[in-house]
Amino acid sequence: MQTNIFIKVEVEHDQAETPEQIAGRICRQIAKVYGVRSAELQNFIKRED
Repeated sequence: MQTNIFIKVEVEHDQAETPEQIAGRICRQIAKVYGVRSAELQNFIKRED
């Protein structure tokens, strides 16, 4: 059985870091978890304080 799970993650970061860089690091960590076949960035929304 395979299931897609969608998780919303909100992060604070420096302007020097792009959402793609942050998502890449998060996806690599998620992929280390047993049973995770893939993790990828599908969308991001920038918010200004």
